[in-house]
Amino acid sequence: MTRRARRIVLVAGEASGDALGASLARQLRILDPDIELAGIAGEAMQAAGVEPWFDLDSLNVMGLTEVLRHLPRLFALRRRLRQRILDWAPDAFVGIDAPDFNLGLARQLRKRELRTVQYVAPTVWAWRAGRAAVVARSVDLVLTLFPFEPALFRAHGLASRFVGHPLADEIAGDARLPRAQAGERQAEVALLPGSRRSEIERHVGLLAETANWLRRNRPELRLTMLLARRAQRELVEQLAGASLAESGVDIVCAQTRDGLLRADAAVSASGTATLEAFLLECPLVVYYRLAPTTYWLLRGLRLVRSQFIALPNILQGRALVPEFVQDRAQADSLGREALAWIDDARRRSAYRQAAQRCRRELAAGASENAARAVLELADRGRA
Repeated sequence: MTRRARRIVLVAGEASGDALGASLARQLRILDPDIELAGIAGEAMQAAGVEPWFDLDSLNVMGLTEVLRHLPRLFALRRRLRQRILDWAPDAFVGIDAPDFNLGLARQLRKRELRTVQYVAPTVWAWRAGRAAVVARSVDLVLTLFPFEPALFRAHGLASRFVGHPLADEIAGDARLPRAQAGERQAEVALLPGSRRSEIERHVGLLAETANWLRRNRPELRLTMLLARRAQRELVEQLAGASLAESGVDIVCAQTRDGLLRADAAVSASGTATLEAFLLECPLVVYYRLAPTTYWLLRGLRLVRSQFIALPNILQGRALVPEFVQDRAQADSLGREALAWIDDARRRSAYRQAAQRCRRELAAGASENAARAVLELADRGRA
């Protein structure tokens, strides 16, 4: 009797997860060309051969109070997705980041004896440390992007494996690194509002004010706003198009890596983009604004553990890049720190050396390691 092809469900929740899922899907297909992949997928995962049962934007919600408004829809989506998964009878479920959605779903599926994986560990080292125990109850395996994370989950009896970071793998092979010095060309600052709609809504006005400050204080600068997806351009233009145009900001879509390689400094919302900028040796100023109620809850309930919000600072264990959170994130502060990077060659050199060391550590062949781990777990249920 012919054995059916392996089936894996992949569920991502945002642009960075879509990129991770696409890399994983490509490696799964290399290792098993007959494999069937489906789930919640964005453009990148779909291009890598993942059948989209639901679109990525279904889960693209950020923040405590923002999520509350969407809870009925998210619960309904999870019920529908759970039933579709059970009907399809896959060999494994892989939640890619989006832990608040994926872990609850994984826990339900695991009770039905489906193998479950969380790819990208929840940031228990930064906030809500109690989630480590929740992860251990929800999945059979957690695949981590950073080398210090597995020990946090093994303490709860959960199999955990550092696989490396796909961004580091990709960037380590980029022929444009190490970066060339700026020389006599026009200096450039990149502005990044974040990849989620809610982040863009909170941040684009601040970045427009920052662009205006930079233009007034350094008129010769080239200013670009880097958006993760082309579909986000319309929203940005609705919210701050006139102000950005007045400051001479070029809006560039779906070319974040090229933009960061070209920029002499980046003003970026906290998130995966800050790691990408760091690994690309682009000096950073990091900021973040949450909805006021969300910020109050996080502080009032003491849910935040990490001293830093920027991934470069967390990985280095020190204030390598300046950070500005909530009311401290102001146009003059962000602009002043961006110019400080441009004007200090020695500081840029030390930063790039730290970036190169980090890149070597994280470039461990993440997607292949993750794909092999997923197939190994899936095959235990097929034996």
